[in-house]
Amino acid sequence: MRHGLRFSPDELDRRFRAAWRAKTGFSHTKTGWSELVDQVFAGLVETPPSRSFFPALYAAFSSPSAWRLYDDVLPCLQQCRERGLKLGAISNWDDRLRPLLGQLGLAQWFDVIVISAEFGQAKPHPAIFQHAASLLRTEPPAILHLGDNRVQDFEGARAAGFQALLLRRGEPPHPGERISSLTEALVA
Repeated sequence: MRHGLRFSPDELDRRFRAAWRAKTGFSHTKTGWSELVDQVFAGLVETPPSRSFFPALYAAFSSPSAWRLYDDVLPCLQQCRERGLKLGAISNWDDRLRPLLGQLGLAQWFDVIVISAEFGQAKPHPAIFQHAASLLRTEPPAILHLGDNRVQDFEGARAAGFQALLLRRGEPPHPGERISSLTEALVA
């Protein structure tokens, strides 16, 4: 309520999901996020967030306190390291991700971090996957990509020649396609 606004989290979540689904060619920049947040709050506030509270909101999502790690993340990363696996992150994100991963204690686990806003291409474009494979010095068929978006992660990775599994928490696993937790990837 710091900005005098009071909205139902469920309503904002619904509006965000609708705006996110409607977007095309999202730039993963501060400007892109500002435009998206303006869409979410359209008709709810007199002054668009981009001209009022968006800077505070953007900063809040740069903080590790805005995020939570699932319980399986750190054990999975630890087991991958113990097995001697190379680890990479490929993310459609903006320039806040690299420092955020550091603050969350995650950056140390990755040999390679490729962020769409830095690279200039977003998933599912094959170039971002090929770039990660090159940095890992590993051929695409030897790489398993895990992600939660069917088009960007699963189909994008497979189109680039990677193996891929779709992470769908709360859904039953489907061999060779879908896992419901990261621990399942260790036996997949």
